[in-house]
Formats: sequence, C-alpha cells, structure tokens
Amino acid sequence: SPYERLRKAVVSTQSTGTKYKTAGEISNLVLKAVINEVVPGANVIDICSFGDKMILDETAKHYKKDKQLKKGIAFPTCICVNEIVCHFSPLRSDANVVIKEGDLVKIELGVHIDGYAGVVGHTIVVGSSAENPVTGPIADAVVAAHNCAEAALRLIKAGNTNQQITDTIQKITDAFNTKTLEGMLSYEIKRYQTEGATDKQIVLNPSEAQKKEIKSMEFAVHEVYAMDVFVTTGGGKMKEADASTTVHKRSDETYLLKMKASRAFFSEVCNRFTMMPFTLRAFEDEKKAKMGLKECVTHELLHPYPVQQDADGKEVAQFKYTVLVVPNGNIRINGGLFDPSLFKSEHKIEDKEVLALLAQSANRKAGGKKKKKKAKSAAEEAKSEAAATN
Repeated sequence: SPYERLRKAVVSTQSTGTKYKTAGEISNLVLKAVINEVVPGANVIDICSFGDKMILDETAKHYKKDKQLKKGIAFPTCICVNEIVCHFSPLRSDANVVIKEGDLVKIELGVHIDGYAGVVGHTIVVGSSAENPVTGPIADAVVAAHNCAEAALRLIKAGNTNQQITDTIQKITDAFNTKTLEGMLSYEIKRYQTEGATDKQIVLNPSEAQKKEIKSMEFAVHEVYAMDVFVTTGGGKMKEADASTTVHKRSDETYLLKMKASRAFFSEVCNRFTMMPFTLRAFEDEKKAKMGLKECVTHELLHPYPVQQDADGKEVAQFKYTVLVVPNGNIRINGGLFDPSLFKSEHKIEDKEVLALLAQSANRKAGGKKKKKKAKSAAEEAKSEAAATN
C-alpha cells in the first residue's frame, strides 16, 4: 500500500540519518584524540597510524549484530604540515616527518558506517594557547578559513545555491587578505561515494576553466555535503608536492589484470575498502602492495590522490565537515572544534551581509556529548597498538 511504502521510506531515511550521525560522532571522537597526539617531537606516521587504528576500533563497537554491514575508514588519517595541502599519509618506508613547535598542522580523516561517511578536517598550530595566541599571516589564514566554513554552514540549506557560497567566501577571504586555493571542490556525497555527483559541487576560487564548466545548483532536502575550505596567504595556486602518493580509491573502470600480484592486491582492495579511499600503509606487506598497485593505476582501476602543496610555499589552513540538509535547515555531524582564543588576526569582516549571516545560529553537530573518559581510553588503546605495529 502507499502508506506502507511511505512508512518504509521514512524508516530507511531515519536509519540512514542515524548511520551518518554515528559516523560523524566517531570522526569527531577520533579527531579530538588525534589533536592530542600532535605535539613537538611526534612522528607523522605514528599519528596517522594511531588515527586509522582508532577509527577501526571505534567503528567495530557499532552494529555488531549485522555481520554483512561494512564500516571503518572513509578517508585515511592525513597529517599535512605548513605548506602541504592534503593527502599526506606516509608509509613506514618513507622518511620521518617530525612535528615541531609552531607548525601549522591540518588533520583530515573520515569514518563510514554502511557506506555513509562523515569526513572531517581541522587545523591547529602546535604550541598555541590563549596566553600565547598565533598572530600574523598564519592567524589570518586560520581565522579566515574558520569564518568561511561557518558562513558556508549557514548557506547549505534547501533553496540556496552554490554560487551564494562561492561569493560569500570570496568576501571573507578578501577581508583577511587571504585566498582560498584555486579550484578546490566541495561535493555532495552519497553512499560509498565521498565525491558524489559532479553537478552538485561548490567551487571556491574557481579557475577560468571551471567558471565555464561549473553549473549553478540548488541545495535540496536529504542531500549530504562534505564542505571543505582551504585558505592560504599565498597566491592561491597549488602544485604537486615532492612526496610519494599513498592514498588511492577504486574507480568505475574494469580491466583484466595480467599480474598475479596485481590481482591479489586489487581483490584485497575491493574486499577491505569497497569504494572508499585507502592508504597503502593498511597493507601488511608494503613492497607487495606497491607491486600490485602499479598495474592497477596504469589501467585506471585505482584513482590516486597525489600530495599537494601551496605553490608559493605559504602555510595553508583547512576546515572540513559533513552536513545533512534537512527540512528545517541542516545538521552538521562533525567538526566545529575551533577555539577562537588561540588565534588573533588584525583583520576583521566589515561586510554587513556577511556579519549578519555569521550572527545567525547554526545547528551544531548532532548527537549527545561523549564522555572525555571514553575518548581517552579508546585513544590509549589505539596508541599502544599503533606503537606495536610500527
């Protein structure tokens, strides 16, 4: 009956929403624990391993009865320092990168429950405190990025358009004498797709080519977006960094692999990671994985995520969150951890429309408060195991 169909649709929507919110809660739990690991002398690979381990530990505690339900990492933990923009998640065989006092560090990770993902990104400056806040261009970039993310949150509502976000963010970055990185995209995301439909995109600082290609679109109820903001005090251009590519994801291509090593590797990718991005660090035998990877990338079965850096060598700040569009506005399921007392910019927003927008209340991330104790014990567990594997 029509009533029964409607009831099933409502139950399905509620179940989907619950999975997104659970993924969001876990992503923030892990993010907070990872922030605590970013201290002077810490090794980036240890922090990345710790984050990934904790995601697996935490997701394992949910939906235990459903053995068929996949869950885990929707984006491997990446730690990008200073001018490095994204996708830095090194292997055990790579050179050590050690965190120093004063480093600007971007943390990015993602969690999924049954393919419904919560992706999140956050920026900190090592050693900053309310007594010793960050000032100068780095503060300008971080405060601008935070305000851009907050403004976008208030605009991702049914009936609003992607162009409204692009224009508002331009005003904010201009006020802080900064730029968003050219051509960076925020996407609608769907089940098992952390980069969704191409016509549902938000482009910040579009390139000339993108200005011609990008379609204007309206946000609609029941859509989900990964809002991602990168801000630099440089010219806004990026280039590929001199670092090995370790993050990949499956494409929709098909090809009959010739090498036995490639077939074994690709089979493991399909079974363990479905369509989610993964890091080569997740494979026990790194050498074997690299051998199998080559043929998969050559024939485009896997899509690489190269490490990017700011073209001018300037520090880049990032804030990222996942937001569900609902009938009465939206629900941010993660992020929102910015502490304004740690940054003091000499610039401020003067535009009245933007100030009025930022003054609106935004639905804070969904879900009740997690006890600190719980986060701590899960973090300790992940730390000891990550140390054991490295």
